[in-house]
Order: sequence, then C-alpha cells, then structure tokens
Amino acid sequence: MTTIVLDPLARNASAAQPAAEGRFVRLALMTAAFGFLFLFLFIPLAAVFHEALSKGWEACLAAIVEPDARSAIRLTLIAAGIAVPLNLVFGVCAAWAITRFEFRGKNLLITLIDLPFSVSPVIAGLIYVLMFGAQGWFGPWLQAHDIQILFAVPGIVLATVFVTVPFVARELIPLMQSQGCEEEEAAIVLGASGWRVFWHVTLPNIRWGLFYGVILCNARAMGEFGAVSVVSGHIRSLTNTLPLHVEILYNEYNFAAAFSVASLLALLALLTLALKSLAEWRLRVQAARIASEQSS
Repeated sequence: MTTIVLDPLARNASAAQPAAEGRFVRLALMTAAFGFLFLFLFIPLAAVFHEALSKGWEACLAAIVEPDARSAIRLTLIAAGIAVPLNLVFGVCAAWAITRFEFRGKNLLITLIDLPFSVSPVIAGLIYVLMFGAQGWFGPWLQAHDIQILFAVPGIVLATVFVTVPFVARELIPLMQSQGCEEEEAAIVLGASGWRVFWHVTLPNIRWGLFYGVILCNARAMGEFGAVSVVSGHIRSLTNTLPLHVEILYNEYNFAAAFSVASLLALLALLTLALKSLAEWRLRVQAARIASEQSS
C-alpha cells in the first residue's frame, strides 16, 4: 500500500492562492466602482455647487428667490403635490388587487403599470398634444368650453402623473407578495372589516415600502423634464418647472443662475438618496423579521 504524505506548507500555499486572488478581484471591482462613481457622479455634483457659488452666496440666493425662479418652484411643488398623492392611491389599490385577487386582465394591468418605463417621456408628452391640442381629438371641444389643458398647469400635472405611475405600485407589489395574506385572513376571520384590516394590518406591514415608493415618485415628479417640456409651452413665469427654468437660464448664458437653481434639484437628489437609504434599511430589517417568523 502506497502512503501519500502531503506537505503542510504546500497545502497552505495552495489554499492561500485562491484567497489572494479573491481579495485582488474584490479590490479591483471596488476600485472600478468607486472610480466610476467619482468620475460620473461626485465630480459633476461638486461642479454644480461650485458653479452655483462661483459669484458668492448673495448671487446664488438672488437667483433662487427672483420671481421666475419662485414661480418655477411653486409650479414644481404643485405638480408633485398632485401627482404623488394620486400615484400613492393608485399604487396601493393596484398592488392590493394584483397581490390579493385573481381576475381577468391581471397581466394586462401589470403591463400597463410598467408602460411609462418603456415609453420615452417626450412621446408621452406628444400623446397629450395629440389628445388635447388645438387639432387633437378633444381640442375643438375644449376650445368650445374654454378649457385649457396644454400650456397650462393641468397638462403639466397630467404629464407628471403619467411618468410617475409605476414607482409606488412597483415597490409594493413584490413586498406584499412576499408577506402573503395570512395576517389579513386571520383578522377577517376574527371579524375585522376591510378598512380595519387595511389600516391595522396591511398598512403597518407595507409602510416602509410605501415610503420608499413615494420618495422615488416625488423625486421623479420634481425632476421630470421631457414630458413636461412638450406640454408646457415654455411660458416664462407661468408654465416653467424647475428643470425647464434651468434650461432657459442656461440657454441665455446665465450660467451662475442656472447652476444656482440646479443646486436645488441636486439637494433634492441628496435628500432622496438619504431617505432611500433609510427606507432600504428598514425594508431589510422587516424582511429579516418576516423570514425569521416563517422559519420558526
């Protein structure tokens, strides 16, 4: 019988080689990721604030509080203030229907929810022009009744609602599917009404997913450019949102003012990132709790 004696040093060397290669690959990937973020995210973000403050704090604040900028801020808040609650209600209803019921047209509803992701915002704006423009389907009727949709606040709100439809529903659907409906069924068996089940069982379980969807929806609503640009008409002090106002200032070569207003959108992005991280952390904690309860 042949006896094979393994050299401990050789065995340790062979085990250490894959570990060293793993560390090298991990370090290379981390360096590439951080380098990409630094080049395409951190530097442009820092450039926005640098240009905004290039003429001092006074000039930056003056560009933000001047009448056209205040009008753009107000219109942006109005559009987001209408679009986000509408999409919140729609998202909750759609997620509830998709995850709790089986019905004809369910797959069609899921496809329609994802439609704004696949349609260019500019195309979405052109759809509203086709529908509500002077030569559109409803244009003559709207003109006869002195109702203005395009180049006014209603058109901006409609375009904003369209591009932000998926965010709340798409966050809630997988969350509610993973949670199941056992707790809701138990509450119904114990005699709770549908509203009590929603307020005391469903809503507490989905609140962080709902919060996550709402902040993403709000960020998209306040930063939307393509669809709003088509339906707004670029009427200064009337139909310009913050992104459109930044474009006008930049085209007028008023770079300091353009970057000053753009810094508001950058601050919104940073705030959204912080809230998004908080919501993701809470969702991970909730998922871990659900997994532990199911395993036990």
